[in-house]
Amino acid sequence: MNLQTPTIKSIHSGEMPLGEYKLRGWVRTHRHSKSVSFIELTDGTSVKGLQLVLDHTVVNVSEIQADIQTGASLETEGRLVASPAKGQKYEFQVATLKVVGTADPASYPLQKKGHSLEFLREILHLRPRSNTIGAIARVRSHAAMAVHRFFQERGFYYITSPVITTSDCEGAGAMFRVTTLDLLNVPRREGKVNFEEDFFKGEASLTVSGQLEGEIYATALSKIYTFGPTFRAENSNTTRHLAEFWMIEPEAAFYELEDNMQLAWDFLVYLVKYVLDHCKEELEFFLGREWTDKSLIESLNKLAASSYEVMDYSEAIRILEKSPKRFDFPVSWGMDLQFEHERYLTDEHVKGPLFVVNYPKDIKAFYMRVNDDGKTVRAMDLLAPRIGEILGGSQREERHDVLLNRMQEMDLPEETYWWYLDLRRFGSVPHSGFGLGFERFLMYVTGMQNIRDVIPFPRFPGYAKF
Repeated sequence: MNLQTPTIKSIHSGEMPLGEYKLRGWVRTHRHSKSVSFIELTDGTSVKGLQLVLDHTVVNVSEIQADIQTGASLETEGRLVASPAKGQKYEFQVATLKVVGTADPASYPLQKKGHSLEFLREILHLRPRSNTIGAIARVRSHAAMAVHRFFQERGFYYITSPVITTSDCEGAGAMFRVTTLDLLNVPRREGKVNFEEDFFKGEASLTVSGQLEGEIYATALSKIYTFGPTFRAENSNTTRHLAEFWMIEPEAAFYELEDNMQLAWDFLVYLVKYVLDHCKEELEFFLGREWTDKSLIESLNKLAASSYEVMDYSEAIRILEKSPKRFDFPVSWGMDLQFEHERYLTDEHVKGPLFVVNYPKDIKAFYMRVNDDGKTVRAMDLLAPRIGEILGGSQREERHDVLLNRMQEMDLPEETYWWYLDLRRFGSVPHSGFGLGFERFLMYVTGMQNIRDVIPFPRFPGYAKF
């Protein structure tokens, strides 16, 4: 008989009626007596495993008993029944059992005990089998789907921006080079590297942002978004930085800063609500971890039901300067806000989410629209309780002469950005956008304290495996 193979998640959710099924998965735990054996089986779809009951008068386990170890893969047929045991609704009475792949307990590192996140980072190829990393992977998948659903429902078109680029969006130079040149015999001309002999006949790097290319399509399709990997060659070996991470970057024509803020807020609330609705089991699991703030779910629900405030950067500086709190980083106009400043503004002063707008132009990128005062730009950062800045964006400079002047001030070569200037020469319009670091968002909704734990394969200074 061809039996249906349900997921363990679908069983626990009550979607599957009692009856006969085939199950496949991995052994989490195994205990046995003379007459009966109990196996906790997991298939990666749920935090909870499913108990398999092997009656030794039905299943002869003597030949395979030694192979039924934590980490081994199994295939079994039997009957799903209501469980008489406390703490579980269902159990699976095994009729046949096959060990598909063994896992030697002497060398398999994920035995039945607690494992630190530091240890799990040392075994990236096996850590998805742990409860914590498996739960994060499921939340990440649901959140990625929510990103696409949000923008597609609002008429935004998905654009794939290039990973290999010749433009530095941030103008900071912290980029990874892409080259096929022989590093032991680099061709030179007039004392400089001759990139004419390189694959692309010029200098190329991994992108730091899809924004500039996104603007090309926003000024043609009206509303677009990108969602892909970005790279920063900054030597930042911290719990909040990665060399490779994923960014969501919408861009919309005829959007000014106020429109941009509303879009950003709607987007964040949509993502939070989606995770709350689709990842309840995972969030409850995270709540029980020792590193998680016990108000995690409460704070997510609070944000989803709240509204935001807007504060001018100059006002934020005045509030911080008057604060009785002593900051590690002294406060003065013209500085970039640090994490401790952001947390004070959201957690102690506003007690909720906050947009800080109109930053000094000298600390922001060249593409941001200059305000009439000539000193500030139409930039925005959305600060959220617990995490500080969660996304940032701006209204873009649509005036050709002002943009050119800004580029000259920042020593950016006109010949590199000629196409970007062209967008201001041919049918220029006000337009805006923002960027949300996907991993930063995942830290926020899962309560994880290290960004390396919310991405499958972290890259950071001195580390790039797989």
